[in-house]
Amino acid sequence: MKRYEVDQLRNVVMLGGSRAGKTSLAEALLFANGATSRLGSVDEGTSVLDFDPDEIARKLTLNTSLASIETQQGKINLLDTPGFSVFLGDSRAACRVADAALFVISAATGIKFETEALWKAADENGLPRMIVVTKLDRERTSLAKVLADAETYLGVRPIPIQVPIGAEGSLRGVADLLLGKARFFKPDTSGQETVGEIPPELADEVAAARERLTEGVAESDDELLEKYLDGQPIGEDEIRKGLRAGVLAGKIVPLLFGVPTKNWGTAAIAESVFSLLPSPAQRPPATGANPAGGEESRAAREDAPFSALVFKTLVDAYTGKISLFRVFSGRLAGDQIYNGTRGIRERAGSLNQVLGKALKSVPEVGPGDFGAVAKLKETHTGDTLCDEKHPVVFPPIVFPTPVISMAVEPKSKGDEDKLSTVLHRVTEADMMIRVAREPQTKEMLISAMGQQHIDVVVERMKRLGVEVVLKEPKVPYRETVSKSFTTMYRHKKQTGGAGQFAEVHLRVDPLARGAGFEYAWEVFGGAISTSFKPSVEKGILSALEQGVIAGYPVVDIKAAVTDGKEHPVDSKDIAFQVAGREAFRLAVQGAGAKLLEPIMSLEILVPDEFVGDVIGDLNSRRGRISGVEGGGGRQRVAARVPLAEILRYATDLTSMTGGRGQFTMVLDHYEEVPALNAEKIVAASRKEADEEKKA
Repeated sequence: MKRYEVDQLRNVVMLGGSRAGKTSLAEALLFANGATSRLGSVDEGTSVLDFDPDEIARKLTLNTSLASIETQQGKINLLDTPGFSVFLGDSRAACRVADAALFVISAATGIKFETEALWKAADENGLPRMIVVTKLDRERTSLAKVLADAETYLGVRPIPIQVPIGAEGSLRGVADLLLGKARFFKPDTSGQETVGEIPPELADEVAAARERLTEGVAESDDELLEKYLDGQPIGEDEIRKGLRAGVLAGKIVPLLFGVPTKNWGTAAIAESVFSLLPSPAQRPPATGANPAGGEESRAAREDAPFSALVFKTLVDAYTGKISLFRVFSGRLAGDQIYNGTRGIRERAGSLNQVLGKALKSVPEVGPGDFGAVAKLKETHTGDTLCDEKHPVVFPPIVFPTPVISMAVEPKSKGDEDKLSTVLHRVTEADMMIRVAREPQTKEMLISAMGQQHIDVVVERMKRLGVEVVLKEPKVPYRETVSKSFTTMYRHKKQTGGAGQFAEVHLRVDPLARGAGFEYAWEVFGGAISTSFKPSVEKGILSALEQGVIAGYPVVDIKAAVTDGKEHPVDSKDIAFQVAGREAFRLAVQGAGAKLLEPIMSLEILVPDEFVGDVIGDLNSRRGRISGVEGGGGRQRVAARVPLAEILRYATDLTSMTGGRGQFTMVLDHYEEVPALNAEKIVAASRKEADEEKKA
């Protein structure tokens, strides 16, 4: 691959809902421009970009993949991203390193809620964008509905720069408004077109589209608007120039058509990417922090200090770890790389250009371009690579918080040590996964964006050599008291030799929620030597951790030692530990012991038609609605719900809304479990404890 100047590059992220045709369009662009020797098919499992075994099996993009095409005008870097809801974190990350977005919308399925979410991500990153409408060759498709839904759900009035010739099964080309000619598709997958006159029967439709284009261009430029309002003609060059300026400013979203599986319309799409979308040099400089203090900016220039952002990590059982990066400034060459985020130097493997999973070694990667490097041991997704003498750290990539957790354990006990290694490798490749051991339940939890995400992770772990069993995680309940209570416990043990003796008088008091644990020594007159103060506390802490009524940690409680007795010979550390522990257990039981449960704060975004179902469902889960607001066809429902009631909420919400609902969840507070529920929890806990003893 030859060396390209910055103004010859286009970095385009492909966004849209699942099965809209993003990957198929990328495959068509690759094939039409000679990057691949055949037209890859998602359905047939021959796609260059959907190369992961899970993607092939599911016929669905699960990871962002990178590929490049070369044309006479320059080089296009394509970022093909997931459109399925649980994998959108990868798509948002790709927006950070792109210069423009190409939204793919299926005329058969319309605008999905994932498209809305990704449109907002493009807004957040200030990305100019184009729309490509696919599948107009299908039955019962409507371009008018796509245009109307774009205004309703995306808040934009797209401007078609083409008009379809024919519809559904009779679709055979497009009238190109900028070319002033018709592009007729060949009835094969060669991508070749015949340019001819626009059919007369389309004259009115083309005139209306032309007027919409002229009006849109005029509205994006004050001088052109004045001419337009005065009734003066706007020339072809002015329209082309105004259209590009409007797209770069984010005021115009042009719309084109294509049938990627047949390689129809690909040529015009590639041409429009170059003629309408920005080069890296036309984008604002990347900004970050200097580790020594102050802000740094990096423009896409050859003479600027090198800087890049790692946006994706691939982990392969054979190849190892590969870091994909976007160069924002300067040029990377050689095998020494400085990680500005971590302040370390790393020795890297070869630099590469990427085509799906295929790597091609290159001597350098220049400003505005993309590359891959192998064997960076300490570098992770979101890290900044830079010139050590001119350091900069770009803001990290923020991934969404997981919404579902499962307890995981190896199917084979021999794989226990291997499990942590495999989990580490999986989380390196997917930053939307969280792995942690829950200290209270002692379970290893894997958290993800949905059940499908969990299933994919399990398959990846299997390919890396560890099969696992998933279980619903235990709820981390807690225990506390509702009133003060004083008791005593005498520990006396005689076994023939030296005995054990300790007597502890203990009072427990409830504390405010979230206060934790307090220990007080209120012994006066030397009834117990102060040397035993830590012994009693140690015994109390062991009971505190193990729980009293159901085996859950005791919280928000004060334990005060008020009196006691000791023996000059038999009193010792272990005796006062036992006495402290048992006195605490008795005191907690007498102080109105109760269970506390975690209450989660939920924010749910659903289409208007599902709000009633969602609210009714939350009420059935002991939820409390704290607010409902919305607009644009969607409602945001805020609620607080016990964690025990929503362990599988991600799956339930998907089923309830047909996959059109999404939510976030964070811990809000702990509160008392209703008596009837508490009885069942305590009984289940005691039964489990008895079974463990028998085992």
